[in-house]
Amino acid sequence: MGKREARRPLRIRAAGEGTRVNRLELFFDLVFVYAFFNIARATTDNLTGIGLLHALLIISLLWWCWIAYAWAGNSIRASEGMVPVVLFTVMAAIFVVALTISEAFVDIPGGLSGPLVFACCYFVIRILFVVLQWHIAADQPQLRAQLPRVSATIVVATAFLLLAALVPQHLPEGSARTWTQIGFWMLAVLVEYGAGFLGAASGWRIASADHWAERFSLILLVAFGELIISVGVGGTQLPHPITWPLIIAAVLGIVVTVALWWAYFDIVALAAEQALHAAHGLQRVMLARDAYIYLHLPMIAGLMLLSLGGKEALKHIGDPKISHVPMHPIAVTLLYGGMVLYLLGHLGFQARMLGTVTWTRVGAVVLTAALIPLAIQVPALVSLGLLAAVSVALVGSELVLLRGSRRSIREAVLEERLASEARETAWRRQHR
Repeated sequence: MGKREARRPLRIRAAGEGTRVNRLELFFDLVFVYAFFNIARATTDNLTGIGLLHALLIISLLWWCWIAYAWAGNSIRASEGMVPVVLFTVMAAIFVVALTISEAFVDIPGGLSGPLVFACCYFVIRILFVVLQWHIAADQPQLRAQLPRVSATIVVATAFLLLAALVPQHLPEGSARTWTQIGFWMLAVLVEYGAGFLGAASGWRIASADHWAERFSLILLVAFGELIISVGVGGTQLPHPITWPLIIAAVLGIVVTVALWWAYFDIVALAAEQALHAAHGLQRVMLARDAYIYLHLPMIAGLMLLSLGGKEALKHIGDPKISHVPMHPIAVTLLYGGMVLYLLGHLGFQARMLGTVTWTRVGAVVLTAALIPLAIQVPALVSLGLLAAVSVALVGSELVLLRGSRRSIREAVLEERLASEARETAWRRQHR
């Protein structure tokens, strides 16, 4: 055993079909739990249109950072060679980014410049991805030819973040300074996402459909975890006693969360994984780009908005003095709008992967949006109860209407996973 380990080369090894997510990648995702939570916390302290726009821009860039290493992990064995060292370094940089979220746009006097620290850490995170890709592409000339373009994109995006950081801080909030910073950030996002969209067809590949689908399922679970934490913090933020309205609100919050989890994981995610398995070459890359990279972002953003609204709801309901009155319209809009955005992203994901649309979910989107004017006028607990009722109706109707599809999809997934496990076992035996 010792001799075999001594002979193992300290190099990066390629992944193959059947590769699954490993524990190092799960560990890597933990820093995003903190990052997502800090975005929600910072936005709660600045619950305005500008604050929400800041949050969406930050989460867009963090999402792109995560995407890069999800793609890298699909190409290589993430726990071998130099990869763990790179991932640990990236984790540290992301953790620092998470610390700077509250001052990513407006620096807090007395220390380092928050916007500059954010921009520098972003550059480190992104350029280390290029370092990994350079080793991955050693025997892939098409992919290696793309790396100068990727590097140029990173430099340009970081330059825009640096320009945003250098906008004079002494100008008042809401002035041209605010919109200049936002403009530079939007350009950074546009450069990264535009270059990613145009360049995905050139040299990139999805080695393992299993790994890719599982990776996105797990990061969505991270977002669900942040949702539960944020809503829970709202219920305990003020030193109020536990009451029946607060208990009911907590249960309703979990009902909504469970329903949204079910909407993704019960059928569509499984069927999408099968569709990704069936695709090959460029078709698989295009599906991975459109359905997973771009259409999962609205789901993540929707859960973040839902967490903000849910936190405000439980904070409101937990205060006996105001629990019987309606919530602030912004909180209600975040709560209901978050669910609408999540379901719209899910519908887009389903349409791109499967070419189908589930009309029960279209109905849930329309009904949720239509209920916003009513939810603004009723007590907070009733508003949360209406959202939970829509969620339960969605799950209940699909359990009845789609029971045949659920059974066949689950059987197909079980067969495919057994085959994938067999391929992975064979690969490990071959490379011992």
